[in-house]
Amino acid sequence: MLQVTSLVLATEAAKVICTIVLLIAEGSLKKQFRNWTLAGSLTASGLPAAIYALQNSLLQISYKNLDSLTFSILNQTKLLWTAFFTYLILGQKQSSKQILALTILISAAVLLSVGESSSKGSKGGSSDYVLLYGIIPVTVASMLSGLASSLCQWASQVKKHTSYMMTIEMSFIGSMCMLASTYRSPDGEAIRKYGFFHEWTLWTMVPVLMNAVGGILVGLVTTYAGGVRKGFVIVSALLVTALLQFIFDGKPPSHYCLMALPLVMTSIFIYQKYPYADRKKKD
Repeated sequence: MLQVTSLVLATEAAKVICTIVLLIAEGSLKKQFRNWTLAGSLTASGLPAAIYALQNSLLQISYKNLDSLTFSILNQTKLLWTAFFTYLILGQKQSSKQILALTILISAAVLLSVGESSSKGSKGGSSDYVLLYGIIPVTVASMLSGLASSLCQWASQVKKHTSYMMTIEMSFIGSMCMLASTYRSPDGEAIRKYGFFHEWTLWTMVPVLMNAVGGILVGLVTTYAGGVRKGFVIVSALLVTALLQFIFDGKPPSHYCLMALPLVMTSIFIYQKYPYADRKKKD
């Protein structure tokens, strides 16, 4: 079985490489590192990096025990947690329509969680196994994603850190945290016994590279295309996931997925379409 730690570390390394390539292409690599300081890096990226490292491990555990569409839909609850933590940390308010969208998202997550945990897991496990090793990990990971995203937004606005530098810093710090955790973990023992790339194939690189590039592209879409189009990207990704699951696994979405999918798509569209507008600024 592939080790979670090796997948996470490989993804983080791929993120750093892709980000450096983009900085070189822009001709801004030297400028980014010229003003870099260790203290500033740890202040802005230290905690988010540790959170993302834990989140990535939880996602890898969950992905092994849920079908791809269920995993993708539950993972979108990070929108709810991002809204919650940006309000706590940055005081960023939500419009009434955004609150409605978040309510719809919660309903979809509850529907999917209850429905999927009542059936057997993708590997024939019991409902308790699916709940403990599938639904709970991805739900906690989504919460951590919202917290880390809010901290990154704080670092970007307050500390004036660029997204590229934060990607490099968080990948490096997160990797250090993961390596430290392998000292006594089962994954660490397996890596020392069998090697880092044990049971890897060329196909293993596909999700590693896609996860790495995907995170960078989402940030670029948000920056250059705006939040509404980002919402369309997420909705499109869910539809593509459902299609690919049927093509490659020959497994149609469950009834619970079919009920939850339009709810999630609707909530994401409403949330991105109707942001909060400060009436005082308008006046």
